Amino acid sequence: MSRAPMTKTGSERLRGELDRLKSVERPRIIAAIAEARAHGDLKENAEYHAAREQQSFIEGRIGELEGALSTAEVIDVSKLGAGSKVVFGATVDLEDEDSGEAVTYQIVGDLEADIKQRLIAVSSPIARALIGKSEGDSFEFRAPNGVKHYEITGVRYE
Repeated sequence: MSRAPMTKTGSERLRGELDRLKSVERPRIIAAIAEARAHGDLKENAEYHAAREQQSFIEGRIGELEGALSTAEVIDVSKLGAGSKVVFGATVDLEDEDSGEAVTYQIVGDLEADIKQRLIAVSSPIARALIGKSEGDSFEFRAPNGVKHYEITGVRYE
């Protein structure tokens, strides 16, 4: 089995989520199920069914996180020292060569990716196009809305 890469920060964030799910959310759902059971007939008890469904989602997420964290290869990005070359964990400043718009992304593991926080998965098309490039390089990649052209204006490891 291959070990999926994960940044140290991402690992800590996911472990925090796992801890919260186990110590806060799971007991809250168990209490909600117990309270709903006390209301009587379970066949027509919407509160009970909603709590059971929520419990199922939480248990699924706990299982997903435990599995991913147990097999992940945690990489401390600050110790990579790859210079201006883009590798896993790099925070990359880009400039769209067509619009001039600047954007910053960090290349992270698949499970910790979150586009809203500018964390892109190492398996994404833009990350695959970035890997191996250096500061000052121009590159293109095929996005869902067409081919994009970018220049790498900065590379750092935080």
